[in-house]
Amino acid sequence: MYHMAKNGVSMAESFLISTSKRGRPKMKTALSILLIISSFVNAQSKSMSELQTDKLSMKSKNKLTGILNIDSKISFEETKSLNQNFSDQEAGSKKTPILAAGMSLLLPGAGEFYSERYVKSGVFLAVEATAIILGLVYDKKGDQQTDDAHNYANGANGWSVYRYANWTLTNIKKLNPSLNPDDYAGKVIRSDGSVDYDWLNKLERAVGAAGTTGSYYSHQLPPHGTQQYYELIGKYDQFNVGWKQFGDNPNKEYIYGSTQNVPQFKEYSDMFYKADDYYNVAAKAVLVIIANHVISAFDAALSAKSFNKDIEVHASLEKFNNGLTLYYYPQLNLQYSF
Repeated sequence: MYHMAKNGVSMAESFLISTSKRGRPKMKTALSILLIISSFVNAQSKSMSELQTDKLSMKSKNKLTGILNIDSKISFEETKSLNQNFSDQEAGSKKTPILAAGMSLLLPGAGEFYSERYVKSGVFLAVEATAIILGLVYDKKGDQQTDDAHNYANGANGWSVYRYANWTLTNIKKLNPSLNPDDYAGKVIRSDGSVDYDWLNKLERAVGAAGTTGSYYSHQLPPHGTQQYYELIGKYDQFNVGWKQFGDNPNKEYIYGSTQNVPQFKEYSDMFYKADDYYNVAAKAVLVIIANHVISAFDAALSAKSFNKDIEVHASLEKFNNGLTLYYYPQLNLQYSF
C-alpha cells in the first residue's frame, strides 16, 4: 500500500481495519498486494533494481503464514531492508554541487546538463559559442584592418620618414630659433638618404623644448614598423608633413594650429582607429566568455542543489494499533516540487 504524503488519515489504516474484519485468510492476500505494490513503486523510482524487488517480494510471500500478527512482523523485517535500499539509492542519485560548478567552470552549461537543467545548459552553451565566434571574427577583422592601415602608410603614396625629417631640418630655425642647423646636418639624414632615428629623436626633442615656438613637437618617432610608429603618424599633427599629399617641397609652409592637415592624415587615422574598434569588440567578447564561465559555475551549483530538492522519495513502515493488536504496513511518501 502507498499513498501521497499529505495531511489526513492514512488510507492504509482504513484498508487494514476493513480487511481485518473480513477474516485472516484475506490478510495474507492483502499483505502480498502491499508488498507487490511497494516493490512496483520502488522499481519506478529507481531506488532498487527490478531483480532485487522481485526476490524480496517472492521471499516475503513464501514466509507469510496467514496469521496477521506474525505476518505483520515478517513484513516489518522485509520492509526495513526495502527502506534501507530506498535511502541508499536516493543518496546515490543526488547531484554534487561542487562537481557541477567545476564542470561549468570548464565548459559553461556542462554542470547544468549534469543537473538535468537542459534548457539552461543550452543557453550557456549558446552564449559561449556566440562570444567565441564574435571574438574570433572581430579579432580577425582588426588584424585585417591593421594590415590595411600599415600597407597604406608604407605605400609609395603614404607616409615617409625622409619627407618628415627633411622638412624638419629645413625649417629648424622657424621651429626653434635657438637651434643651429649645422649641428644636425649629415647626421639626421645620412649621405645615402636613410634616416638615423637616434639623431632624428634628438632633433625632435630639441625642437620641442619647453618655451620654444616649435613646442608642438611633443613626441619622438619610434623605429619603423613598431606599433607606436604606425599610431603616432596618424595621431599627432607634427607628423602631418610626412604624408604624400603634403608634398616633397621642404620649404612648404605649415603652421601648427592654423594650417589644415592633409586629407590623408584623417583618412589614415580613421583606418587605424577602426581597427581599434574591432579589437575592442573582440576584447568585450573575451570578457563575456569569462563571465559566462563564472556565472554558469555558480548557477550549476544552485541547479544541483535544486535538483536534490525536486524529488524526495522515502519509504517507511508505519505502525497501527487496533485495540490490543499492533499492525505494520509499508508506506511510500512521494514528493515532487515543480
